[in-house]
Amino acid sequence: MTKTKNFLVKLLKPFKFQFNGEGTEEEDLERIAAQEQKLFPFETLVSATKDFHSSNKLGEGGFGPVHKGKLDDGREIAVKNLSHSSNQGKKEFLNEVKLLARVQHRNVVKLLGYCVHDAEKLLVYEYVANESLDKLLFKSGRRDSLDWKQRNDIIVGIARGLLYLHEDSHVPIIHRDIKASNILLDNKWVPKIADFGMARLSPEDQTYVHTRVAGTNGYMAPEYVMHGHLSTKADVFSFGVLVLELISGQKNSTFNLDPDSQDLLEWAYKLYKKGRSLDIMDSILASSAVPDQVALCIQIGLLCTQSDPQLRPTMRRVVVMLSKRPAILEEPTRPGYPGTRYRRSRRATAASSSTAGTSSESSSRTFGSSTSATASTATFTSPRLYDPHGKRPMKG
Repeated sequence: MTKTKNFLVKLLKPFKFQFNGEGTEEEDLERIAAQEQKLFPFETLVSATKDFHSSNKLGEGGFGPVHKGKLDDGREIAVKNLSHSSNQGKKEFLNEVKLLARVQHRNVVKLLGYCVHDAEKLLVYEYVANESLDKLLFKSGRRDSLDWKQRNDIIVGIARGLLYLHEDSHVPIIHRDIKASNILLDNKWVPKIADFGMARLSPEDQTYVHTRVAGTNGYMAPEYVMHGHLSTKADVFSFGVLVLELISGQKNSTFNLDPDSQDLLEWAYKLYKKGRSLDIMDSILASSAVPDQVALCIQIGLLCTQSDPQLRPTMRRVVVMLSKRPAILEEPTRPGYPGTRYRRSRRATAASSSTAGTSSESSSRTFGSSTSATASTATFTSPRLYDPHGKRPMKG
């Protein structure tokens, strides 16, 4: 078996393939790679990027540099090259290939293939023309390029992409780092969820897993930051933050418009309780906004960022709420943030796991605090222990 083949066998071992009994696992992996055109010769990528020329460089994160390229068949690609000095990058590289090998969805960036050549490890993606969402949303000179229809379509697209990852992909996936810089926009402004270096498989037999905390300040759910409890509801929380950022044009982690609110979530919630939720809307949207749609999205954003993860909707429920306005939408309780209180029971269950991760966005603050790998599974308070008017959890 060649070196590349050995690498592929180890890489794809976690996937369960069905065999026809006539060939070996090795042959089946080769067949899949050939059918899906996942393997790229190193020479092809050198030619496509003009030997990784600096003029084709799109950016660089914790993983390593990313270059634009063009294949002989005319397809434009983005090539991520693992930095030789990045131990964490190697883990993220392997993680990303394993999880994206068979992911196919309009709102998830497409992994076209990968390449291992001596010490070089590269990921090949479809090229997405309009950069990442944060470069448009948080730059005062560029926010007007996103009107309300585009922002609403972006919200709906991200929701559909997350629903696919959580429930409809070949393996349930928790992204773990949903944020504006990990949403890419194509030439038709279709959002694509990107950067799966920190993603995790969602456990099928338990509510959540215990894991080392890794993510970006302002987007992480409180139960994850404080206790390392990772579930799909952590992605739901991050999505809710992103919804409120899209509507307001404000970044949660650097929010400073209201001195009496510690972040964007608290500000939005206070205004919502006063019946003034539209006050958070970006002034640039005044001429294009549909007030009912904006109000609905604000309420959904607040429902997704509630302190208690059990109260947050699933992404399937979010997609339904966005596709047609429900007759009655539940009232959101107070949003969560590090330090939010909730009750934990001592009833223990399933196995725990741990992983490490860092944000690839150098300007973001990344948390690396480790939690106990053997801690018991927690059960959060039921909705009836929460004040219906949105106050902090009451004692049970």
